[in-house]
Amino acid sequence: MGEGREILGSEGRLGYAPRDAFAEERGKPVAERFRLIVNGTESELEASPDTPLLYALRNDLRLIGTRFGCGSGQCGACFVLIDGHPAPACDTPLWAVAGKRITTVEGLSKGRELHPLQHAFLAEQAAQCGYCTSGILISAAALLAKNPRPTEREVREALDRNLCRCGSHNRVVRAVLRAAQE
Repeated sequence: MGEGREILGSEGRLGYAPRDAFAEERGKPVAERFRLIVNGTESELEASPDTPLLYALRNDLRLIGTRFGCGSGQCGACFVLIDGHPAPACDTPLWAVAGKRITTVEGLSKGRELHPLQHAFLAEQAAQCGYCTSGILISAAALLAKNPRPTEREVREALDRNLCRCGSHNRVVRAVLRAAQE
């Protein structure tokens, strides 16, 4: 296996698809084999190179904490860490993450021990409906990894791309600041 990707044709051979209903033009790959490192565990899966990372996480790897929100990378519900940087999984294609380290909300905790952010979110009752929480936790974890003692303004700026329709932003900010103090 090369740099995390191999093009697979019919019968598992390397190659390209003939012109058919699934290939827009001659030479388009049928599927590729991807090597993903998710939450410290290496996995392989076969999919179209343009398959959104979110679909692979939820459908193939059964990691359902990452949510589908807007589908265009605008709301933050689907955020994951890619090599330590928050990114929307809904519009990040598999070809862009092959061989990179991906962390989902499930990967923040260490076994049964919750991440300090998760403890703080519970203590501050920061999640109302909870739909946006996984993406917010990911963005906050990236912030605290880069800046362990952020100001309130820095927390708000770091979470700017995460939308919460319930309006629990103030509790979320308090939770992130609490986690930074612990």
